[in-house]
Amino acid sequence: MKIYNTLSGRKEEFVPIEEGKVRMYVCGPTVYNLIHIGNARPMIVFDTVRRYMEHKGYQVNYVSNFTDVDDKIIKRALEEGVDSSVISERYIDECKKDMQMMNVRPATTHPKATEEIGGMIDMIKTLIDKGYAYAAADGTVYFRTRKFKGYGKLSHKNIDDLQGGMRALLVSGEDQKEDPLDFVLWKPKKEGEPFWESPWCDGRPGWHIECSVMSKKYLGDEIDIHAGGEDLVFPHHENEIAQSEAANGKQFSRYWMHNAFLNIDNKKMSKSLGNFKTVRDISENYDLQVLRFFMLSAHYRSPLNFSADLMEAAKNSLDRIVTCASNLKYGIDHVQAENATEAEQQLLQEAEKFTEQFDAAMDDDFNTADAITAIFDLVKFINTNTNEESSRAFLTGLRDQLVMLSDICGLIVEKEEESLDAQVEALIEERQSARKNKDFARADEIRDQLTQMGIVLEDTREGVKWHRQ
Repeated sequence: MKIYNTLSGRKEEFVPIEEGKVRMYVCGPTVYNLIHIGNARPMIVFDTVRRYMEHKGYQVNYVSNFTDVDDKIIKRALEEGVDSSVISERYIDECKKDMQMMNVRPATTHPKATEEIGGMIDMIKTLIDKGYAYAAADGTVYFRTRKFKGYGKLSHKNIDDLQGGMRALLVSGEDQKEDPLDFVLWKPKKEGEPFWESPWCDGRPGWHIECSVMSKKYLGDEIDIHAGGEDLVFPHHENEIAQSEAANGKQFSRYWMHNAFLNIDNKKMSKSLGNFKTVRDISENYDLQVLRFFMLSAHYRSPLNFSADLMEAAKNSLDRIVTCASNLKYGIDHVQAENATEAEQQLLQEAEKFTEQFDAAMDDDFNTADAITAIFDLVKFINTNTNEESSRAFLTGLRDQLVMLSDICGLIVEKEEESLDAQVEALIEERQSARKNKDFARADEIRDQLTQMGIVLEDTREGVKWHRQ
């Protein structure tokens, strides 16, 4: 398995710190609003990475945080006249709902910044004791960026070129920095803001320190994979490396994975352009399985463009897989022959090449686009080689393979059986009898009646199928 490592700028063979186990940290959202589709991409991508790791037999400890103290959260709380915890808890709950609809599995641990303040204070103390940090007169604590010799190794930039890219932090005491590149670890409280006691002043942590602390607590000093959107490479992940390695004296993460940006109709998503889309907005028009399929239809390191046309194409493509799975399920429930013939057994062995094709794509830096192609090749194989005479064992084997590969991608292709009430069942049976008796007028009449009831019939070679409008 090869992973493109942002740190080295090349694909590297994946070798875990501990055999059979993966320690993985993914930066989560700041919870001041409903998550947008830009947030959704890393959630879906790295959930899929986790699923594939588990498919390969790894035990994955997957940690993804919620940033629940931030200027935007505080601003919203002040606007609504509530405590900032009310805002953060509201949107953590909403985020979890969206994750469930996207079939993003909960992390092993979802730590919250506000519950890890003690650990942040401890790490800051360690950095001060080691000479990597200092407290200004007003209690602001800064990290001595130039003292960490490896600074810039993730973003591949010279430290002297980085000042212009530093994230603006509106805190007091900026003029007390020893160096303009130094960044904040702890900042004094402001009127109306939440705060915690510390040895330096009542205040709250800077943004970067939280992930270093939560990763250390739940995964250890060294981790296998740290991941997030490419916008986090600098300064957030660069600062995490500096803090963690200065404090712990060990390499922070062996592999750094970053997904590319997502645009809307070939433009950067922003509220000012009026093209800002939340996941909840998308759910009004599409099952969020379609959004997940769309996100996985491109390699995670490739820029992705969102548009109505591309979402429709994703919906139609996903429907092909779901229909294939549905046809297999129908066949399994209605077949006469139980055991696979010799020819069917050979076909099942032949179908294994699609799993090998899928694995080869995923082993090559999690190329989900090519992995989905393997699923479609399996669908074509199934449609070509199954019929009314197929055995239950043959159909079950193909169904299990299709469901397994789809599940690794987090795609739900087997829907729960819907139940028809007795009246509808009776009408469908009557229509079948009418067709056998060549009473096509009555058969059409029943079809129209069912349509008015919201039931759509499909006459397929496997028999009559239906779905609700």
